[in-house]
Amino acid sequence: MKVLVIIPARYASTRFPGKPLALLGGKPVVQWVWEGVTSGGRFTDAIVATDDERIVSAVSAFGGQALLTASNHRSGTDRCGEVVERLTAQGRTYDVVINVQGDEPFVRQDQLRLLAECFDSPDTEIATLKTVLRSTEDLLSPNNVKVVCDMQGRALYFSRQPIPHLRGTAQDQWAKSQTYFKHVGIYAFRTATLAKLVQLPQSPLELSEGLEQLRWLENGYKIAVRETEVANIGIDTPADLSAAESFLNVMKEEK
Repeated sequence: MKVLVIIPARYASTRFPGKPLALLGGKPVVQWVWEGVTSGGRFTDAIVATDDERIVSAVSAFGGQALLTASNHRSGTDRCGEVVERLTAQGRTYDVVINVQGDEPFVRQDQLRLLAECFDSPDTEIATLKTVLRSTEDLLSPNNVKVVCDMQGRALYFSRQPIPHLRGTAQDQWAKSQTYFKHVGIYAFRTATLAKLVQLPQSPLELSEGLEQLRWLENGYKIAVRETEVANIGIDTPADLSAAESFLNVMKEEK
């Protein structure tokens, strides 16, 4: 099975312009992502997909591969779709694509392996990750997307609201009384499935919650969900970058 990891890295982020190039521990955030993806030796087919020449230059400087893509993509998934289409036209074909956003500096090899292993089953179309939510604050935050799954480990629904509703229990006790899961936004797709997904129009549930994966569920696609012990630290704002820097410092002290 041939796996390609694509790292979408958009420069013009609304909340943090230029964040892929922001320095974390002396290196650009996108370099942390690249090294996290490729350092284990298994996922060496990787490419940064970006809308900005500055990111292309930065990736080339640290020895990575980058491709300049269109600037009008709605999501990282659409950017991945363009990369696959262009590589296929060049005769470079892959069975599975893993989408790791360019603001996930602490992506782990075991997470990528979990996703890749989902495709040992021929029924898997899309795969993603979840991790346990342990505090009431995290459970109630709309910034933490929650996911519920069926008995076979396939996603039933994603929401910014706490799901399921725990009837008859005070909300401040929910996290202690029920296991809730946060969605970890790393995706993997069969390439044939990805080509179809990027053609779908936005759906009502997607527009309501601002979650593109709901478009896929509304259109009948199945999403395999596997559990990871780690909730990655994504960089969405300068405050997130400061938190990531603090995390790095703690890691250094523990070594």
